[in-house]
Amino acid sequence: MDKLRRALSGQESQESQAEQGGITEIIDSTSLSWSTRVKGFAICFVVGFAFSIFGSLLFFLGNKVGFGICYSFGSIISIFSSMFLMGPVNQIKKMFDGTRVIAAIIMWASIILTLFFAFKTGKGGLVLLFVIIQFLAMTWYSLSYIPYARDAVKKFFSGVCL
Repeated sequence: MDKLRRALSGQESQESQAEQGGITEIIDSTSLSWSTRVKGFAICFVVGFAFSIFGSLLFFLGNKVGFGICYSFGSIISIFSSMFLMGPVNQIKKMFDGTRVIAAIIMWASIILTLFFAFKTGKGGLVLLFVIIQFLAMTWYSLSYIPYARDAVKKFFSGVCL
């Protein structure tokens, strides 16, 4: 369990922590306890999931704009939930790592465009299109955290398509 905590918080080894110096000590002394981090993660994730489910209900009731707004806020809150586990700086560094940067940019751009079209134009078709792009980008982004998951998905779809 300690290894998982160190990996999620970005503390890969004690040597790297010693190299970072006094700033790391200040951050560590003001950080949340592990149980508080897990609780914060769980609460934010559940709230984000609830927003997404509520948005899905709005979609089935014919309100595509409300669906896009709720689904996007659910996605944002769910992304922020992982910041409790890793810390905000480490989360942003990992989010824009070389393997995730394209998926992260597409994900954030589609969230912004979903909200733009929902609030400014109210066009349900465009909102739905960007929610679909948002979902696919978020899925691809999330798969990057699971070893070999992207390769398995690529293999699956290449087998299905051929």
